[in-house]
Amino acid sequence: MSIDIAKSLTELENLGVDMHGKDFLLTWEKSDKELKAVFLIAELLKELHAKNVPLDMFKTGLAVSNFRDNSTRTRFSFASACNLLGLAVQDLDEGKSQIAHGETVRETANMISFLTEAIGIRDDMFIGKGHTYMKEVAEALDDGFKNGVLNQRPAVVNLQCDLDHPTQSMSDMLFIKNHFGGFENLKGKKIAMTWAYSPSYGKPLSVPQGVICLMTRYGMNVELAHPEGYDLLPETIKVAQANAQKSGGSFKVSNSMESAFKDADIVYPKSWAPYKVMERRTALLEKNDHPGLKELEKECLAQNARHTDWECDAKKMKGTKGGEGLYLHCLPADITDVSCKQGEVSAEVFEKYRIGTYKEAGYKPFIIAAMMAACTKKNPAKVIEALYKAGQKRVL
Repeated sequence: MSIDIAKSLTELENLGVDMHGKDFLLTWEKSDKELKAVFLIAELLKELHAKNVPLDMFKTGLAVSNFRDNSTRTRFSFASACNLLGLAVQDLDEGKSQIAHGETVRETANMISFLTEAIGIRDDMFIGKGHTYMKEVAEALDDGFKNGVLNQRPAVVNLQCDLDHPTQSMSDMLFIKNHFGGFENLKGKKIAMTWAYSPSYGKPLSVPQGVICLMTRYGMNVELAHPEGYDLLPETIKVAQANAQKSGGSFKVSNSMESAFKDADIVYPKSWAPYKVMERRTALLEKNDHPGLKELEKECLAQNARHTDWECDAKKMKGTKGGEGLYLHCLPADITDVSCKQGEVSAEVFEKYRIGTYKEAGYKPFIIAAMMAACTKKNPAKVIEALYKAGQKRVL
C-alpha cells in the first residue's frame, strides 16, 4: 500500500511528538500520538526504501544487540534496521564478555555505549526479569549520560521481554491497517488471539500479551481464548480491559477456540506457556535445577497433549467472517505434518496465508528503525525530509 510521502511528513511534523532521549519498552507506556508517530516513520522509511532513497541518518555509530534468547526474524530485522539508518551492529555475546566474571549491568551498559546510538534487547524467557533488566540498563545509561561518561544517551529498544513484544505487535498492526485500508477501518473488527497446540513447552507470553494490549487501543473487538490454566499475566489483562473501554472496542476472555473464531475478521492462533508455569520455570533456572526443569517440561508437554484439538484448520477457518478471516502469526509456526506431526496450524491453512505472514514479518525492520529514529532524533520528520529531498539513490 503506497503512501503520500509529503502528506505523511506533514502529518508527522504536526503531531508535535517529542520522543528524543526516551526508550521504547512497552506499547502501553506510549501515548496514542507517540504510537502514531512510530507508525508514520515506519511507513515513510518503507516507502522511501522501496523508492531507492538512502536513509542513512547516522553517519557513524554503533547499535548493540543483546539477544538473551534465540531469534531469527527479530535478530535480522534489528540488524537490517540499523544498517538502513547507517549504524554498524555489534552483538553483545554475554559469554564472551566480562559479565561472566561478575561485571554489573550498570558497568556493562556504560562500557558498550561510548559511541552507541541504540541498544536492542531481547529477554523474554523469565517472568519478572526481562522488562526489569531493560529498565536497569536504561537507568544505567541515564546515570552515565548525566555524569558525562557518555556523549550521547543510547535509546533502548525492547526486542521482546516477558511482558510485551512491541516490534512484533506493531508490525502486525501495520499489516492489518494496510490490509483493511486504514486505522479508521479497524474499529469494530474482531480479532481472535487464541492459544494453539504445540509439541513444545516454554513459549513466551509476550506475543499474545502484546497483541491484546495494542489491538484494544484501536476500537477492535478482541477475544482472547485459551484452555483453562493457560492464563496470561494479570497485569496485561487489566491493560487490555482498560484500553477496550477507552477506545470503544471490547475485550473478552473465553475457553473456546471456536467461539473466538466465530465471525472473526482476524485470527492469531499461537502457543504459549501458562504464566504460572513460566514463574516455576524461572525459579528452577535461578536454582540451576536441571532435574526439576526436566520434570516441569514432562508435566507441561503432557498438559499440552490434552489440547491437540486447539489447531487452526480449514474447518475452524470456515467459522470466521465470511469463511475468509485473515490469519496472522509471528512465525515460526508449528505446522502440522510439515514442521511437526501435529501443531498450531494445518498445512492447508498456513500455505493459503503463508505469503501474508511473510509480508506481516516484513514490517518489522521498519518498525524497529522507526523506534530508533523517533527516540534518537529531535525532529524525525525534518531528518527524513532532508534525506528524501537530497535526491540521492541507494543503489546506482
